[in-house]
Amino acid sequence: MRNIVLSTALAAMSSVLLAGAAYAHAHLESALPPINGTVKDAPQELDLKFSEELNLKFTGVKVTGPDKKQVKTDGDMLMDGDKSFMVNLPAGLPAGTYKVEWHALSQDGHKTHGDYKFTVKP
Repeated sequence: MRNIVLSTALAAMSSVLLAGAAYAHAHLESALPPINGTVKDAPQELDLKFSEELNLKFTGVKVTGPDKKQVKTDGDMLMDGDKSFMVNLPAGLPAGTYKVEWHALSQDGHKTHGDYKFTVKP
């Protein structure tokens, strides 16, 4: 009887652990320009690295400049086995603090979102 209870408990724990791994969300691991960092030169692109593969059609960013206006971006693409999202920024961004609001859909169908800031040094 004890072996049956132990086997059942181990099977339940295994299924919970495997289900957690199968349904992981895409979390932002790193970014260039760096999260809450300061850069000397205006960046020409954003590179966001995630923990899971992404679906490009439902992944994107909104960048807001120091004047609170949205910065035009283009050229969205995935790299590094679909775990990195890259977007072009316009040349010559002025000095100041920029807010990046991102949203992502992982290949397993889970949505995540967040934001961070970076500063272009004067």
